[in-house]
Order: sequence, then C-alpha cells, then structure tokens
Amino acid sequence: MASRFTYSRWDGSQKGFDLDAEGLLEEITDDLLYHGDVNAALRRLMQQGMRDRNGQQVQGLRELMQKLRQERQDRLDQHDLGGVYSEIADALDDIIDEERHAIDNATADAERSGDERRAQNARDAAAERQFRLDMMPPDLAGKVRELSAYDFESAEARQRFEQLMDQLRQQLMQQTVDQMSSAMQNMSPQDMQRMKDMMAALNEMIEQQQRGEDPGFEQFMQQYGDFFPENPETLEELLEQMAQRMAAMQAMMNSMTPEQRAQLQQLSDQLLDDMDLRWQMDQLGRNLQQMFPQQGWGQSYDFQGQDPMGMGQAMQMMQELGELDQLENLMRNATNPAALAEADMDRVRDLLGDDAADSLQRLAELSKMLEEQGLIQQKEGKLELTPRGLRKIGNNALRDLYAKLAKDKNGQHATTRQGYGHERTYETKQYEYGDPFQLDLHRTIRNAVRRNGPSTPVKLLPEDFEIERTEHLTRSSTVLMLDLSMSMPMRDNFLPAKKVAMALHALITSQFPRDFMGIIGFSETAYALTAAQLPEVSWDFAYGTNMHHGFTLARQMLAKQSGTKQIIMITDGEPTAHITPRGDVFFNYPPVQETIEATLREAARCTREGIRINTFMLDADYGLKSFVEQLTAVNRGRAFFTNPETLGDYVLVDFIEHKRSLARGRGGRRSA
Repeated sequence: MASRFTYSRWDGSQKGFDLDAEGLLEEITDDLLYHGDVNAALRRLMQQGMRDRNGQQVQGLRELMQKLRQERQDRLDQHDLGGVYSEIADALDDIIDEERHAIDNATADAERSGDERRAQNARDAAAERQFRLDMMPPDLAGKVRELSAYDFESAEARQRFEQLMDQLRQQLMQQTVDQMSSAMQNMSPQDMQRMKDMMAALNEMIEQQQRGEDPGFEQFMQQYGDFFPENPETLEELLEQMAQRMAAMQAMMNSMTPEQRAQLQQLSDQLLDDMDLRWQMDQLGRNLQQMFPQQGWGQSYDFQGQDPMGMGQAMQMMQELGELDQLENLMRNATNPAALAEADMDRVRDLLGDDAADSLQRLAELSKMLEEQGLIQQKEGKLELTPRGLRKIGNNALRDLYAKLAKDKNGQHATTRQGYGHERTYETKQYEYGDPFQLDLHRTIRNAVRRNGPSTPVKLLPEDFEIERTEHLTRSSTVLMLDLSMSMPMRDNFLPAKKVAMALHALITSQFPRDFMGIIGFSETAYALTAAQLPEVSWDFAYGTNMHHGFTLARQMLAKQSGTKQIIMITDGEPTAHITPRGDVFFNYPPVQETIEATLREAARCTREGIRINTFMLDADYGLKSFVEQLTAVNRGRAFFTNPETLGDYVLVDFIEHKRSLARGRGGRRSA
C-alpha cells in the first residue's frame, strides 16, 4: 500500500528543524572570531547551552552538572546507610526472638504433658538454649557464627536463618555480577561452586590478555553468560561493568562508620567462608582496581538522612551515586562535544530526567552536525574550519553588520553605468555614433534578414548594426591592516575589528571577486595573514603598535597588484614601534618623534605609489588624533573617528562608496 503524507504550510508552531549546522555556526561566530579556536568555541557553547530556533533551551554542562550535584545531594540528605547494619541485626534479633518463643512453647507443652521426666528434660534443654542465646556475641559476624552452630528448637526460625544467610550471600556476590542474573537466584552449594569456577576462569582470562594471548571470551560467555544478562560484547566491557559494581560495594563500606564497616567485613568473611572463593574474589578485585583506577575505589559518601536502607537498596544507591560521579567527571573533562557521546543516555534519563538527557544528547551531536555539513573538519586531532565554514563565518559577520545599515545601503551595490571595459554582459544595443564598434554579428544579420526577407546577398544598413554591451571593470586592490596589540582586547575593540575584517573579506570575495584583498596584522611587528588564518587570529601578547612595518608590508603587497590601491587600517592607538635601518624593532611608550617620522616616511612612499590610506580610529585619544591628522596630510587619505558599535558601518559603507566612485569615474555614456 502506498504511503500517505499530509503537508501543511509552516506557521512556526510545528516542532522540528530546531537545530541545524548553520544555525549552530551562527551561535559560535562571535566566540570563534574573538578567540580564533573552533574547539574552544564549542567547549564554551557546551558549557553555556543555547536556545534552538523554537526558543527551547538546550541546557549547558554547567546547568546539567548543577542538576546532577543536586540529585546526588538529595539522595544523601534522604537516606541513612546505617540501615544496612540495622536490617541484618534486626533480622537476626527477630530470628532469636522467634527461637526464644519456640523454646518457651516447647517447655510449656512438656509441663502440661504430666510427664515429669519429659518436663525436666525440656527445662534442661531450654536452660541450655537460653544460655547460648543470652551469651550471643553482639557483633553480626559473631551472631551468624554462633547461630550457624546452634541447634534450633524452632524449625521456622532455622528456615528463616538459612534464608537470611542465602540472601546475604547473594547480595555480597552481587558486587561482581548483575543482581538480575538468573544465576544469582536461590543459589545452591552447586551454584556457589559454579560461581567460584566462573571467577577462576575470569581471572585466568585477565592473565591471558595481559600476556598478549587470546583470552577466549566467546567460549567464556557460552559457559557463564547467564551471570551477565547485560550481554557484554567484549572482555573489556564485561570487566568494566564488574568494576563498577565492586567499586560501588567498596564505596558503601567506605561510607560506613568504622564499627559498621568492621562488622560487615567480618560478616562477609563469615558468609563467604570458602577460602578458594574468597581468594578468587580478592584476586579479581585487585585486577579490576589496576585496570580501572578511575572507578573511584576510595570514594565515600556522607549520608545524613533518616530513611534507612537495606543491603540491596544500599548497593543500588551506591551504584547510582557512582554513575552520577562518573557522569560528572565525563562532563567536567569533556574537551569536545564528541566526548559526551560516551555517556549512556538511557542511564542519564533514569538519573537526571528526560530534559537533561535530551540536552546532553544534543550537545554530544554539535561537532558531528558541523562536520557532516562540511563546516568543520578534524585535522591532526584538532577541529578546524573548512573553506565552506570560513565563507559561512564571513557571511555571518557581513550579514550582522549589514543588518544595522539603512536599506538604501543594502543589496548588491550594483552600478547602472555601462562603459568601455572588456567584460561582456551578454546584452546588445543598437549602434550609435561614438560607441565602440564591438559588433554582434549574429543579431546584426538577423536584423537585416528580418527587414529584407530570406534573400541573398544580405544587404546591411546602418540601422541593422547591434553592438555588445560591456560593463565597467572597476578593479581595486585593498590591504586591511588590523591592529592586534594588547590594547584592542583590553578596550573591547578586538571582536568588532575582527568581525569587520571577516565581513570585508566575505564582501569582496562574493560581490567583487576580481578585486584583491590582502590582510596584515600588526602589533610589535607586522606580518601577512591569509584568509584561511583569519578566523583563528588572536591578539599578540606583545607591546607595540608598529604601523611603520605594516605600511611597508602593505606597500610591497600592493606593488604586485593593479587597479586603484588602498590601505584600510583599523587601530586604537598611535604608533609606538618601528623598524630601524638595521632591521631591529624599536619600541617606546609614549611614542617618540623618531617612530612618528619613520611611520610618516613610509606613508609618503605609499602616496608616491598611488596608495590611499584610510584610517578607522577606535577610542581615539589626543595622541592618535594628532598623528592621524599628520598621516592624512601626507597621504591625502581619510580618517574616521568611530567606536566598536559603528566600526562596521563605517568600513563597509566607505568601501562600497569607494567602488561606486570608481564606477562613476570610469563610466562611459549611459546606455539608451
């Protein structure tokens, strides 16, 4: 049967499409531009969380860890671990009380029989039993030892005691195998022997693996798989599960008072009195501690509640607390979103709820989404932007800046001029006197045939001629000089300046692909940057604003280019460094006249080579304004006094106006 689908118009209320790769990249654009590190930007996004396009909050790791810690504290505030000791002690006391009651009943029955000899024997036996019960040791292990050798009067009390011992043995053995295992239910002496054989085989497998031999895991699971209903697929997975349970048992012992811990340890030794079984368990514990030291074998918890827990409940609680600790450790040490995928989301859902699990799942998929869409890639163990991601970051920056401009400054900034350039527009017009005679032969002959009909020879008249339109080639070459000195981040100028650099690069490469754009970063010295390096560029931990070196590199870069040439310099400080004739860096603050003059001499060289310098000043003080006035007098460029909020408006609008002026200056006759 064919599938049926129902389609409806998207009205914003439907669920879905809540988080996509491009929207995610928008979230980290500013962070990425500021710090220049994809890995760091994603880590901070993981920590802070985000809102999806439906306005729903994706909890960050800080919020998730706060919830996790609260869940752990709620458990500690509610429960009392002393109940483990009390549960066993109360059960033994109830068995002793039942035995005393049975002794009294047996004595009374003998007294009522009228048989004095029987009555005397009953009184003697009762006195002996009562004496042994009165002399029962106060500790759990001592009581178990005495009751194990005690001749019960009550068959029901003996049965209850044996059932309690079986239950305690099973609970103690659950520190190694799953409590839901069918092999753990109603264990007979034969089952205990099989448990011992299983542990011996397990220890042997560990030794074989350590020797580099095949441990035979498949054969082990075929023989003993009923002990492990989780169905582990590898020996490592099986051992890790066992280590978690044994560590939980050890944490429970660590969390008790010294007296409780000593008594339960003695009880454990008493119940598991098979020396070979005890040795195999101890050996397994040592092996697991060496293999999984991160399980927190020395962990303890401070229970302060009033709700007593029995042995089984306490062991379950300790396992949950251990899982919470491991989950917190995973979240605290996650260096990238992919590391969160190691969490068991089903257990997270059980421990922290659906919202937390959903948020953690979505955080774990962040880098995967970006990689699948080709926006980032793994390179030498590090996440980096791909060329597509680089373009997207630039376009995001460009869009953010254009969103603040007036509508008449948006769009493609196309010119309506037609001129003498060599780029074809694939449009034609009727020839007029003075037009360049770039004849469109096809259209010209078609006009003549349409006028005269399909006869030969074809006779041409002046009105048949059509010529190709061409558009102006207003190529310009621009070098952006970006101040990377320490003052830029200190004054909160770095991010706006870098966003402008990314936006300008995106504008030129997308709208003016014939133009050249170079990038120079300058602080103590200057150096060329590629477009691929720009997202990762950060400020320099060095003192100095070396405009002199920056102008030198920019002039050399522009010497190889054609068209109109300009330098766009974004800075927040006057020149404080220059390159000496010997090639050394000279720095002094406040700036000295030697640095000012060296910088102005290089600006004069730019002027002689037809390079205009346009300066955009952030937080300009008197010293910077005074220098820029001298610079514009030497170069006849322009100066803009701006701030971080309006920097992008100034730079982009000025660049577009520069392109328009070039088109107007080189334009020909308007087309008819």
